[in-house]
Formats: sequence, structure tokens, C-alpha cells
Amino acid sequence: MKKTVLCSFFLFLSAAGVHANVLTSTVSDQQSVEVTVYNSNLGLVKDIRRLQLPQGQGELRFMDVASGIMPYTVQVQSLTSPGQLTVLEQNYEYDLMNSSKLLDKYVGKNLKIMTVNQMTGQKSIVDAVLLSNNDGPIYKINGEIYLGYPGYQILPQIPENLIAKPTLTWEFDNQNANPQTVQVAYLTDNITWRADYIMVVNHDDTAANINGWVTLDNRSGAAYKNAKLKLVAGQVNRVQSYAMRKMLPMSDMALGAATAPQFQEQPFFEYHLYDLQRPTTIENNQTKQINLLQADHVAINKEYIVHGQQDYFYTNFNGAEPMKTPVDVVLKFKNSKANHMGMPLPAGTVRLYKKDAQGSLEFVGEDSIDHTPKDEDVEIKAGEAFDVVAERQQMDYKLAYRSYETAWEVTIRNHKDNAVKVGVIEPMYGDWQVLESSAPYKKVNANTLRFDVEVPKDQEVKIDYRVRVTTFRG
Repeated sequence: MKKTVLCSFFLFLSAAGVHANVLTSTVSDQQSVEVTVYNSNLGLVKDIRRLQLPQGQGELRFMDVASGIMPYTVQVQSLTSPGQLTVLEQNYEYDLMNSSKLLDKYVGKNLKIMTVNQMTGQKSIVDAVLLSNNDGPIYKINGEIYLGYPGYQILPQIPENLIAKPTLTWEFDNQNANPQTVQVAYLTDNITWRADYIMVVNHDDTAANINGWVTLDNRSGAAYKNAKLKLVAGQVNRVQSYAMRKMLPMSDMALGAATAPQFQEQPFFEYHLYDLQRPTTIENNQTKQINLLQADHVAINKEYIVHGQQDYFYTNFNGAEPMKTPVDVVLKFKNSKANHMGMPLPAGTVRLYKKDAQGSLEFVGEDSIDHTPKDEDVEIKAGEAFDVVAERQQMDYKLAYRSYETAWEVTIRNHKDNAVKVGVIEPMYGDWQVLESSAPYKKVNANTLRFDVEVPKDQEVKIDYRVRVTTFRG
């Protein structure tokens, strides 16, 4: 009969390795948990548990904490007996057990190896001494050395200094022998959130329905059951920055919205706090999306924008051919109550959709927005126009001491079925002056010149202007 054995490890673990005088608290003791998540890969966990601790000094293993915990931020407070529970010493145990570490702890010790005949199911067990666990276990069995002996390793107990989960171990001094409610608060890495917005534009691009979603990404190494969730929007200063993990993109299927706001927004310090008005479960390694806002019939304004560059006005292009310039399509709206909005908008990504001639919703672009207070403008670049074309050509160039004089012709052609208004924005520098212009212009600020022209359908419009730029560079 052919005898076969299994090559994988089998670990038989007993609880004999846990000291009887060490108390243990797990998530089963938890009464409630609150998680405040910042949009900078940071979370504040408030874990409230009911504990029965003996009077006097002792040791407690506080288990089921986030593996991303920052141990130096832990705060322990007895809510029922303030001042009567003191943590004298804290250790964060993160040397978590696995098969390799368990075997490492048994080098030079006795263990058992069990093999199973797959044909008969008969089991046989031999006693062995583990000589080494480097690049595979080496055993001494019946006075002989075996490399790669097949079978299941059976260990008598868990070594004292190995644990299964990230654990806070406290040496405490307790003056209250009665059960008490204890709050443990700590900061953790690897949990973050951002806002995602779905914006559905109407047929003539004059209004949109906007759904805002919170996208929460939990990689902290812990699950939070029926948690009270709060979100903080704003730039919180950190002594050490922690890289945000790449978040999963929001599903385009999440176009439906809740009938009532789920978050209550309020100012908080120099930030904004969004408080979810119901408990939610946040699993580890989970991306969760929760509706933040819904606004219908938000008035929008669509603009076509041509952007220049500063170096146009001191560079000699030596009669080069006209340069094609992209025409950006920009949507703007006011974040105000009068415009059916008015909630401070957390930074995030706005994804634009529009129905085609058959009524099917199609994706038309996306852009990111910064934190935007109420009553401020929101500007979103959807993409570049297909049927509106712009090009520019340098018509003259003169150089004097610290002075550049250039003449430009900007041509805009409109191949759409309707007239469009196009803004030409030229970034300037130094001391500048428009000497001649065929079109009205506006000095937006000290460094920006703007032209706005109406381009009829299937026609072109030219803007001819001359500008002098004086610099103060040596």
C-alpha cells in the first residue's frame, strides 16, 4: 500500500501558555465604539468596555485594538470611577504569532509530528526535537537527523511571548473592586475618507443634480461594529505625515441617494465635523460609501476657457506656425442655499454625467475640488472642447533693455450648432501694459489679462493685441 503524507503544517495550540494571573479584555466586553476619521489617513478610536478588575495592582491584556494604533496616543479613563484606575506601565504587543514564529520558539525543544495515511486514514505520531527552523525545519528523531520531515507539527502550548492579535498590555493600579466602564482612546493610521460627488448635468447644461458621497477606507487592522461615525474635513497639522493608501474609485452604480441627510454638519475648531446620525459597521479592509448630500436643480454656468503661458510674452518664436491651444470646458456653480446647496463641501472628486439622445447616462469628465465653504464658487474642468478650436500666433517681437513687446493674434473657430462665449486668459508678469487690442479686455488682477468674445456658430473670431512687459531682472 502506498503511504502518502501531507506536507502542510498543522498547529495544535492550547491555552496553557496564558498566565492565569493576567486578565484579558476582548471586543466581547465592548459596550460602544466611536470612530472619528480625518481625511489625512488618521482615525481617533474611542473604545468603551465594561471591565471587572481586582482591587490593587494587576496586569490586563486589552485586545482587539487596531494594528495601526499609535501606542503613544493611548488614553485610559474610568468613566464610572474617575481617578481610581491608573495605568502604571503600558506595552504594545505586536510580535504576532504565525507558523514560522511558533516553530522558532521551539528550536531545541520537544514536539510531536503526526502523519496520516490518505488511503487508510491511519495516523502515526513520532516524538522529535526541532534543531533548526532556518529555510525549513530540521528534526532529530530517534537519534537521526531529518530535513523536511513531512507531517503536522503538534506543539504542547503557545509560547508566553507570542500573541494572536495586536494587544495593549497594562500594569494597573485599581482602587475600585466593582465593575466599571472604561474608555480607551487612541489614534490609528490607515483609516481615511474623502468625498465623491456625482453631478448629473441637464440637457442644455444650465442645471445639475448633485449627490455627495463619503468614501471611507479602513485598513487600520480592526473592525468597528455599530460604531458612531464622525468625519473631520480640513487640513489637520501632523508632526509626521502618513501616506494615504490608494482608495478604490467610487462605483458609477452609486447614483441613488438617501431621502434625508444622514450627516449633521457643524463647525469644529477651524474645520468642519460631519456626524453620521445612525450607527454603522466598518469592517477591516473595507471601502464603505455613505450618502452625504443630495441637491437638485443646482444652477450651473458653462464656460469655454483658453489659457496662455507667461513665457509667450518674452520669447521670440521667430515666425513659427500658429500654435494649437486646448479649449477647456469649465462648469461653475455657487455653493449657496439659494442655489439648493449651502453645506460646506469636503475636498474630493466630482464626476460628471449627462444623458445622451437615447436617455442613457454617460460619463463626461471629472475634476477634484478643494474644501469649499458655503457661499463660495465651485469650478470643475470637465475636459476639452471638440468643436471649439483655438490657435495663437506671434505677429511681432521687439526687445529692449528689460522690456519685451509682442503682438499676438488669437483665433477661435466655433463648429457647434450654437454660438459660444470663450474666455482667453493670459498670465502676465512684471510691469505689463496692453498697447493695442481689437477686442475688449479686463485686467483681472496684477498678473492676469482676460478677453471674453462671442463666437457665432460655424464662424471664427480673431483677437489681435499688443502688449509690453517690463521686468526687473538684472
